[in-house]
Amino acid sequence: MNIDRAVFAFAGIVVLAGLVLGYWVSPWWFLLVAFAGLNMLQASFTGFCAAALVFKMVGLKSGCAFK
Repeated sequence: MNIDRAVFAFAGIVVLAGLVLGYWVSPWWFLLVAFAGLNMLQASFTGFCAAALVFKMVGLKSGCAFK
């Protein structure tokens, strides 16, 4: 697994968890989904992704998107 796939998997888990928690626990959890979406949007424009930096420090190899 490379950094790109790990970032996509992590974003998917965050979005799905926010949706489940927002539906069953509290609507305030939908803010987590909004945060994940805004983070993906800013990463598409700036190229900066905090999760990619963490995965790089863990030792995953670089992919095409995050070098």
